[in-house]
Amino acid sequence: MAPIAVGDVLPDGTLSYFDAEDKLQQVSVHSLAAGKKIILFGVPGAFTPTCSLKHVPGFIEKAGELKSKGVDEIICISVNDPFVMKAWAKTYPENKDVKFLADGSATYTHALGLELDLSGKGLGTRSRRFALLVDDLKVKVANVEAVGEFAISSADEILKAL
Repeated sequence: MAPIAVGDVLPDGTLSYFDAEDKLQQVSVHSLAAGKKIILFGVPGAFTPTCSLKHVPGFIEKAGELKSKGVDEIICISVNDPFVMKAWAKTYPENKDVKFLADGSATYTHALGLELDLSGKGLGTRSRRFALLVDDLKVKVANVEAVGEFAISSADEILKAL
């Protein structure tokens, strides 16, 4: 499948998370994105160095600026289970705006065409690193990184596009 691109409609899919009462929930991507301007960014894995030290912190730090430019939701997805995503989110106590959602079986990542086979490194199927700016389900910006790179999917790059 071709990777998602500018002009495409964001596919629907189901992602998982733990709510404030620590109950496992599932949410449809369209319920989060329809009629809204959202940033959906994906990372190869929770607790990995670039994801944890650069990619996620950038969106947390820039959330106020992004929201001031009309962004309604900032969503981080990873091919990890919801327990891992919950634990990872807790490592950012200052976070008030980034939602951490799990794509445990990579089903949604496949729907985006952004899967990455890291079986050779013992990591199985993961997500390519990316950031999408989506307005009412229509992809306006699709910054998909080359494997191993972190150059175009940062919060700063999305801010430039707003």
